[in-house]
Amino acid sequence: MTLAPEARVAIDGHVRLLLAWNAAINLTALRTPEQIARNHVLDSLVCVAALRDLAAGRGRGTTPPSLIDIGSGAGFPGIPVAITMPTGRTAVVDSIGKKARFLRIVANHVAEALYKGDQGPPEIAAIAERAEDLCRRHDQRETWDLVTARAVGTIAEVAELGLPLARRGGHVINWKLDSGDGTVHREIADARRICQASGGGKPRIIRLAAADRVGLAGHCLVAIEKRAPTPERYPRPAAERRRAPLLS
Repeated sequence: MTLAPEARVAIDGHVRLLLAWNAAINLTALRTPEQIARNHVLDSLVCVAALRDLAAGRGRGTTPPSLIDIGSGAGFPGIPVAITMPTGRTAVVDSIGKKARFLRIVANHVAEALYKGDQGPPEIAAIAERAEDLCRRHDQRETWDLVTARAVGTIAEVAELGLPLARRGGHVINWKLDSGDGTVHREIADARRICQASGGGKPRIIRLAAADRVGLAGHCLVAIEKRAPTPERYPRPAAERRRAPLLS
């Protein structure tokens, strides 16, 4: 990946803002620029090639893909991905108001940094709302090409929240660490039934060769293709999801 100078400025400014805000708001447990560079920025960027491949198969020509990042927190992976893919319409979502305010400031910085670039700044909106509530909005439900989630929950939980937001032919993409103990494969097995019920295909692991080279061994993606409309009952209320998970 080759980053334009303005893209580097945008990413650098995102991290500087994170370090400044983190003193007052708990946005990340990582405290040094080096930790954030590897475990947040690089963890987001090593996935861009895979996301481009997924977006290329959606049957929408050369139109930049739309992307919504749920549970975005400090803005990873949504902000770096929006800068480097690039995306068209992008939303970073967090239900905590203070975090959403931080994300709005970062989005403004990114727009300013990329304003003079060849493609112009991506359209990034910060939304202070729970993903399950966002799924009920007609302007959001089944409108997104890529739905991303990192450190949000199990594959089943992300599938139930993400598939209602994805358009047919789009994908829900979950950042995961495959430590080799079988956890990821068990999560995939547990998620198959809710994926099918929500209009998705079988979750599949995408290995990331670049992750090993930058010290992120085992980091991978789990992608779920949206194949059919999601029934209106999904996502279920949080209490029902906890009480009666749909297991295969």
